[in-house]
Amino acid sequence: MNSPQSSATVVTPTAAQLAKYLEVANTAALAAGSVLQACWGKLESIVEKGRPGDLVTEADKQAEAVILEIIRNNFPEHSILAEESGQFGSLDAEYLWAIDPLDGTTNYAHQYPFSAASIGLLINGVPMVGAIFDPFHRELFSGAAGLGATCNDKPIRVSNVEKLAQSLLVTGFAYDRRETKDNNYQEFCYLTHITQGVRRAGAASIDLAYVACGRLDGYWERGLSPWDLAAGVAIVEAAGGIVTAYDRTPFDIRSGRILATNSRLHDELSQELLHVAQIEPWSWI
Repeated sequence: MNSPQSSATVVTPTAAQLAKYLEVANTAALAAGSVLQACWGKLESIVEKGRPGDLVTEADKQAEAVILEIIRNNFPEHSILAEESGQFGSLDAEYLWAIDPLDGTTNYAHQYPFSAASIGLLINGVPMVGAIFDPFHRELFSGAAGLGATCNDKPIRVSNVEKLAQSLLVTGFAYDRRETKDNNYQEFCYLTHITQGVRRAGAASIDLAYVACGRLDGYWERGLSPWDLAAGVAIVEAAGGIVTAYDRTPFDIRSGRILATNSRLHDELSQELLHVAQIEPWSWI
């Protein structure tokens, strides 16, 4: 997956095209949500995919199959990157769907109701369309570049909070946090101290959706995959937020790192993140 191409060498989608992509993303997210609801509390197989805590269940696979069918039926020429099935077509394609059929699998496996189906469309390497459906709270967040963002068809916008001291933030912890110094334990502690609080919910897509609708003011995390981020990034930006790297350079979905805010406290949060020292993982665990 290369960096976004020059606008002089690519076709810019029309508003009508974006609306069609968004309609299909919404349909697929809702269909996947129905699968997640049907499988809730009935799992027969919960397996680790190689890293401690990185789980997959039959609900992930069934929901992904439904999403893939809908996208292929509508856009057979588009490429796909799906968490469970992998890559179909080129990652550098003009149109690439990034799919997480069950974001928050660990929550789901423990029957903690904070998970979602997340479907994003990257156009020329840029997240431009997103749909996130939380089946437990029955909330469909969606948005596209230039079309705004909604929750259950009602317009949403990022918050007006301007200072970290008045903010509520959210983050998460990577699967390799036990083995690497490149974790955010210290950042979590420090920002908890200087804000009104930091939440850790366990589903990046919903974290981003909550920034988009103003329930949260900012989000940072590392160790993420494109399917974790694509939909949420598109929705945050459509709702008036900003998404960059930690140092405010352009966001790169391949890096696995993200800083997303309501825009008003973006610079302050970036500055604080950059001067927090990292700490060693606890070797005695």
